[in-house]
Amino acid sequence: MKPPHLADYRERLAAGRTLRLKLPRKELGTWQPAERDVVELIRHSNQDRVHKLVPLKMARMAASPFSFYRGTAFLMAGDLSSSPITGIHTQICGDAHVRNLGAYATQDDLFLFDVNDFDETTPGPWEWDLKRLAASIILVGREAGQSEDACADAVHQMAERYRKSMRAFARMPVLDLTRYAVMRSVGHGPVQRILRKAERKTPAQEMEKRTAPDGNGLPRFRELPLQTPVPEAVASRVIGSLKHYRETLTANRQSIFDAYHPSDVAFKIAGTGSVGSRDYVVLLFGNGPDDPLFLQVKEAFASCYTPYLPEVGVPAHHGQRVAQGQQRMQTVSDPFLGWTTIGDRHFLVRQVADRNAAIDPQDLKGKALLQYSLVCGEALAKAHARTGDPALLAGYLGKSEKFAKALAAFARTYADQVEKDHSTFTAAIADGRLQAAMI
Repeated sequence: MKPPHLADYRERLAAGRTLRLKLPRKELGTWQPAERDVVELIRHSNQDRVHKLVPLKMARMAASPFSFYRGTAFLMAGDLSSSPITGIHTQICGDAHVRNLGAYATQDDLFLFDVNDFDETTPGPWEWDLKRLAASIILVGREAGQSEDACADAVHQMAERYRKSMRAFARMPVLDLTRYAVMRSVGHGPVQRILRKAERKTPAQEMEKRTAPDGNGLPRFRELPLQTPVPEAVASRVIGSLKHYRETLTANRQSIFDAYHPSDVAFKIAGTGSVGSRDYVVLLFGNGPDDPLFLQVKEAFASCYTPYLPEVGVPAHHGQRVAQGQQRMQTVSDPFLGWTTIGDRHFLVRQVADRNAAIDPQDLKGKALLQYSLVCGEALAKAHARTGDPALLAGYLGKSEKFAKALAAFARTYADQVEKDHSTFTAAIADGRLQAAMI
């Protein structure tokens, strides 16, 4: 038998096919809910958050079943932990819902579509990402007023795009796969709208939105509903942590970073699942006041999948886990991506809103849901192929639509469960067991 690195892709396809004996593809469509206390699990997930912000997180999650889903990746992690798997591992996003794929600009001014949130990333079963994405398509489709058949078809076609893309990736030379990027020419449809939205986001817009001149005419962060200046002692600790952050950059990035100098720090609130994390934005200037750089210094917690993947172990630094997971899965990543530590807490460091954008559920009416789902399937297949064995995966997935049918069945069943959990959650808010309040 040939060594693994010399095995032809056809041999690995055959090895993937044999995995169907262990787990027939139709079994990926089955799921039985286990007894769990949703309210208590939510309480437990908020223990290490900034307590005064937890009611805001609860209010955002209450808005809809999809909003609830965005804030409860830990619930699905527990649910998936008992589901059957093939044993094939890739780097997984861990929270691959439709809002966590989007557009961003590269240094070369190319606009790519890719997975763009990695708070929960870890090596793990590839099926878990697909199942999370599939259920999110049903939930966001229902929120957008789509029919059940349209939602199920969008999941089916997403899974088919994933399967066909994986088969193509299985035959690619490794370097070609490494360079493979998901791009779409500017035209019509949801992905094009996201790309154009990303193109309009610039550091100059961030300056206008976030800052105002102080008494000396220097730009300072403004007091906003979701942004507050921090005490000098906090600002000093955040700025001080950038020294450690610099060491996580490559030598050429260090030279670029050295040309920027920190000017101000603020605390920011963003997202749904991230609300309550310690999240700072740092304003730096390079070649004068018209050359701003905004860095986000965001607390990184343990992945919600860690308890269910003992073979992976606990990373030494969760900011490093997030940054390196992103670099593995994305074709091109933020050049300022790194990590640092403040006190005993781990943080991810990256640019803030440098020409990036995500979908809005209301953009997914009509044919847009299907169009968007197809591109999500291709992007996720690319991310998994880069970090696993695409031939092994392609062999398991095969040439039929059995996998797509199974995933669509799972997605509808799990979306129904999310809606039940959301009702339990909103009832707990109504009777006072959980506190919710908007800022």
